[in-house]
Amino acid sequence: MKLPIAAQVYSVREQAEADFGKAMQQLADMGYDGVELAGLYGKSPKEIRACLDNAGLQAISAHVPMSDFEQDLDKTVQNYKEIGCKYVAIPFLDKEKWYGGSKYQDTLDTIVKVAEKCREAGMELLYHNHNFEFEKTPEGGYQLDALYDTIPAEQLKTELDLCWVKVGGADPVTYLHKYSGRCPIVHVKDFIRKDGEVVLVAVGDGEVGADKVVPAAVECGAKWLVIEQDTHTFGTPMENMEKSLNYVKTK
Repeated sequence: MKLPIAAQVYSVREQAEADFGKAMQQLADMGYDGVELAGLYGKSPKEIRACLDNAGLQAISAHVPMSDFEQDLDKTVQNYKEIGCKYVAIPFLDKEKWYGGSKYQDTLDTIVKVAEKCREAGMELLYHNHNFEFEKTPEGGYQLDALYDTIPAEQLKTELDLCWVKVGGADPVTYLHKYSGRCPIVHVKDFIRKDGEVVLVAVGDGEVGADKVVPAAVECGAKWLVIEQDTHTFGTPMENMEKSLNYVKTK
């Protein structure tokens, strides 16, 4: 079984900002099936959907900052419903809003409200991790697990970023199985360690091991794979997105 593959638009954000329609067509020409949005690049939801329709791409999801939901929950959800997204994902939380922070309970309460509004609109809410969520709780578990233990799967699903899972010290395949059936979208991203720092690279050029994680994602019920590369130390954004796609398609 082969899963459809989407591109996280943040990976080519400068190109999308300069000419969204052209950038989407380039991704489609490479062979991507869809995209996951990260902002609207000054366009209306209607314009975004038209560009994607013209390119033959599906808007499967969007990374939506918590602040957008807090400022106007109804409008934010409706915007992404109009675009055609099935999922929306919280991409990041500030320290004060995360586990142990002064506003963590507010975060939990907001997630429940957002999840309900998404459900009413026919969408599902996800949380996308980085590596800081793999700091330990006083009980010795990972903070990421504490979030998912607190909010049930019916309200919040996970979007595991396998690069950051590994950087955080956990095993990506183990985590896919841990959240089997709760992880409809999997971020396939790769990295190397250089001088003690994490450097993002095209998938297949680093440590994550797409040959193992892609089959595991299929086994665990994922619906989509999303290729993301936040920074491009080696090669251009479009070159890297094409290289990653071609590699993942062989797995």
